[in-house]
Amino acid sequence: MLALNEALVVLARSLIAFFTLFIFARLLGKQEISQLSFFDYVLGITIGSIAATLSVDLSSRAWPHWVGLLTWTVTVFILQVLTLKSKKVNDYLVGEPTVLIKNGLIMEENMGKLRYTIADLLKQLRSKNVFDISQVDVAILETNGQLSVLLKPEYQYVTPKDLQLAPSASGVSTEVIYAGVVVDSNLSAVGLDRLWLNTQLKLQGINDPSEVFVASYNPASSKLYIDKYLDQVGWLNEKR
Repeated sequence: MLALNEALVVLARSLIAFFTLFIFARLLGKQEISQLSFFDYVLGITIGSIAATLSVDLSSRAWPHWVGLLTWTVTVFILQVLTLKSKKVNDYLVGEPTVLIKNGLIMEENMGKLRYTIADLLKQLRSKNVFDISQVDVAILETNGQLSVLLKPEYQYVTPKDLQLAPSASGVSTEVIYAGVVVDSNLSAVGLDRLWLNTQLKLQGINDPSEVFVASYNPASSKLYIDKYLDQVGWLNEKR
C-alpha cells in the first residue's frame, strides 16, 4: 500500500512538473531550442533538473521546487527581454560570433581564445560540404556553435540569375492528406476541394484517402505529392 501511495504521488508530481515545464517553455518561446548557446544550454539543464527533482524527490515538499522552477523561468524571461533591449547585455550573456577565417586566412589568435582546434574547424567545414579549406573566404563561429561559411567567389554555386535563366516556380507545400485523413482547411487555403483531390487520387489508382500516408500540394508549381502507406511515391503534374 505504501509503495502504491508513493507511485501515485510520483505520478501526480510528474504530471505537475511536465505541464508546468511545458507551459513555461511555451512562454519562453522557441529561442531555447533554435539558438542553443552555452548560456541557453546551462539554463535548460538547470530548469530540467529542477523539474526532475520535483517529480521524484519525495523527501521534500513539492512547492519549493515549483517556486524554484518559476524563479528560474521568470529570470530567463527577464534576461531575454534585456538581450532584446541591450546589445551589451546580449553580448555578455550570449556572446559574439567569432571570425575563424578571414580573406582565406585562418585567425589563429581567435581560435586560441576559444580553444578551438584545426581539427574542430575541418570537421565543421566538412559538415558544410566543404572538403578543401583553400576554397573558404570567410568562416564565422556563431554563438550556438554552428559554423557559417562563405566560399570564395570562384567556388560559389552558380544560380539561375548568374546564367540569366528564368527559375522554375517554387513555393511552400501544404499537407492536404495527413495520416490518411483529408485536411479540408488546407485544401480550401490553396483553392481546392475534395472533388479535385479524389479525382487526382483515382488517377493514381487510389480509391480512398485512407490509403495515403501523406499528400501535399504546391500551389506555385501545381504539383501534388503522394506517398501511400505501401511506400509508393508519385508526382502528379496536373493543374486544376
